[in-house]
Amino acid sequence: MREQTMQTTSRQTLQRLAIVAIFALLACMNLQQPVFATDTIDSVFIETESFDDHGGWKLDTQFIQQMGSPYLLAHGLGTPVADAVTAADIPETGRYRVWVRTMDWVARWNAKPSPGQFQVVVNGKPLRKTFGTESVDWAWQDGGIAELESGRTEIRLRDLTGFDGRCDAIFLTRDLQFTPPPIDQVLSPWRRKQLGLSEQPRVRDGYDLVVVGGGYSGMGAALSAARMGCRVALIQDRGVLGGNGSSEVRVWAMGNIRRGKFPRIGEIIEEFCDHATKSPGRYEEFGDEQKEQIVRAEKNIDLMLHHHAYAVQMSSGNLDSDGRIDSVSVLNTRTGEDLRVAGKFFVDCTGHGWVGKWAGADLEMTPAGRMGMSNMWRWDNAKQAKPFPASRHVEAMSWTLDLNMADFPYPRDFHGQWFWESGFDRDPIGEAEAIRDWNLRAVYGAFNAMKNRDGAADHPNAELTWVAYVGGPRESRRLLGDVVLTQDDVVSKRDFPDGCVPSTWSIDLHYPKKQYSKKYPENPFISVAVHDRRVDRSYGYPVPYRCFYSRNIENLFMAGRCVSVTHEALGTVRVMKTCGMMGEVVGKAASICTANQCTPREVYDRYLEELLTLLKLPGKARRDNIHAAITIPDDALPLAPEHGPPPGLVPSQLPGIVMDDRDAELKGPWKVGTGLKPFVGYEYRYAAAGSKATATFTTTIKEGGTFRLRLYNGSHKNRGTNVPVRIEVAGKRTETFRVDQRAEHRDSIIELGPWKIPPDTKMTVTIGTDGARGTVHCDAISWVSTE
Repeated sequence: MREQTMQTTSRQTLQRLAIVAIFALLACMNLQQPVFATDTIDSVFIETESFDDHGGWKLDTQFIQQMGSPYLLAHGLGTPVADAVTAADIPETGRYRVWVRTMDWVARWNAKPSPGQFQVVVNGKPLRKTFGTESVDWAWQDGGIAELESGRTEIRLRDLTGFDGRCDAIFLTRDLQFTPPPIDQVLSPWRRKQLGLSEQPRVRDGYDLVVVGGGYSGMGAALSAARMGCRVALIQDRGVLGGNGSSEVRVWAMGNIRRGKFPRIGEIIEEFCDHATKSPGRYEEFGDEQKEQIVRAEKNIDLMLHHHAYAVQMSSGNLDSDGRIDSVSVLNTRTGEDLRVAGKFFVDCTGHGWVGKWAGADLEMTPAGRMGMSNMWRWDNAKQAKPFPASRHVEAMSWTLDLNMADFPYPRDFHGQWFWESGFDRDPIGEAEAIRDWNLRAVYGAFNAMKNRDGAADHPNAELTWVAYVGGPRESRRLLGDVVLTQDDVVSKRDFPDGCVPSTWSIDLHYPKKQYSKKYPENPFISVAVHDRRVDRSYGYPVPYRCFYSRNIENLFMAGRCVSVTHEALGTVRVMKTCGMMGEVVGKAASICTANQCTPREVYDRYLEELLTLLKLPGKARRDNIHAAITIPDDALPLAPEHGPPPGLVPSQLPGIVMDDRDAELKGPWKVGTGLKPFVGYEYRYAAAGSKATATFTTTIKEGGTFRLRLYNGSHKNRGTNVPVRIEVAGKRTETFRVDQRAEHRDSIIELGPWKIPPDTKMTVTIGTDGARGTVHCDAISWVSTE
């Protein structure tokens, strides 16, 4: 709890006389009058984020740059949340005017009634005003006069609706004529004065690398740099790590890792990535606690959760740059403390390219037709009928989008997925809160259609169980490096000497889905993904290192979706595991910069071989400092093959001489499958009966003996019951078996044999489709000695 108590009555009188004199002088000089902070005495300023108990209100830090502060959000899905409570010291008994900084969050669309209604309760008595009902923008709402006694006073925020009421600050003043000024800037002078903050913030320094943003890219950069001996500050404005891959947003982590030119890249991401089965996933699938534990285990990392970077301090750079960053200004989102974090090198992992913007980095943003922001959601069926909303304060849902069941895709499997997305032609930064709020109106409108309109008969027990209030954005600013990667580079597999991070996601760009855009063409809220699938999803396209540092700010790296690519290329590199691998590369490059006192550009110009060598190290390789020897712990992951760790059974770990379907000579119309498990390697093949498809496995048994032939088989009700398997011994003796692939077999293995095989004998096994009586399955074979 933070309070600002003003000066004594005598000082107030002197201040007012001075102000009157200045105004008179300015009037004589015909000059504009300055804006002064409050000259009142006996006032109290309270930031809601510093309340002693947030109750059921959420701390929202997404829009600090737009409206100046974190705030509390009553995100109750239509059920009022528990009160937020704090205690304030009232300096003197008397009459106070109460001001509350809030907004009517649907007023920008002229929607009614106001859904975000709440009360301010003082010592158990609600003020007469209902808040969240007036201003289209963040502003001070007059709460009227309250009679207060000096001493400790309890103040509560009481949510009335459960529909995202929001409150930034409360100001109580004895000067009944005073109106607080706008405070849209982060730590504006008036707010800073009320908080009693020094003009000289506390400095934390000594860092080799300052990482701003704690998503996959920021975590990858911090862990990678720390393990290579750098002293690292990791700054994250929320209380959990993972960004879009946290329990707050619940986007499952996509992008294949541990493959390509440097299959060690991605091993760090493997340590903390989620394995959600759907998107949105379940809370527990995202392992927020595990992510934090992994970061805190690194003694070289100072983790700064609940800290929001909002500016940078610069100094002149070398002749090839427009300057260098000395420090970042950081706001503690819970206490209001103002800090500066100084370091040698910085990495922008903010997604929006904030650090680069403040530093004056060259950047670009696609003017229109960008990919938007998603707010995913989930519903379930309760055991009994559930009304919606539960609150009676907003019985009319006319403030939501006016939707019927045909206006949106039905949320099958109880999931509102990634395609609940809007903001394609909106300012993704300046209008970020409006984009999020539009998404909320769409979700609530859809659920209202399910519960109270033409879907009501089918959903009596339906209830909203989760709606993301933290948005998942895809595209905004991109900071420009020495290489700007294009779609043609990716598709043509242009080979850069510093190509390193494997991008395996298709070039996936999102557009409004026309079917659902008719009612709201000015701001559609359902998207469709258009894929260019020419990206190598197995080996991956190696994105060059030169996309990961600024071309004009000499000590600035970037990782994540703000790297140096075009709009089209962003479609492949933007997924989380790929962004995380960018961070791994940046962390290792930062260690080279620190050790050699060079710039990120000089890593490419002078130390590229050293970087490529570091990229071949296991993710768990480490050293205490940048000059110490590197050690590799016993629990380091095994080196993955160039096409990545197989999702199925690893052939090298199976008994006998194993040949996977990729080793077979395939003829005819085989298709690739992964749905029947277990399978060997990366996939299996299947083909229709009578399609003339064949798969031939040929190997030489060097040491003779008695062997059994094993066919790895995925049984299924559509598999063939009479599949031909022809075996040739040294091209002479031939036998054909008919096997039942539909039946269940022990360990999913069909055994044929035994076979007495002389040394150095060529053995050929052909699986065919003629007369198979069902779909033919081809996975792997093995020759296993019985001796």
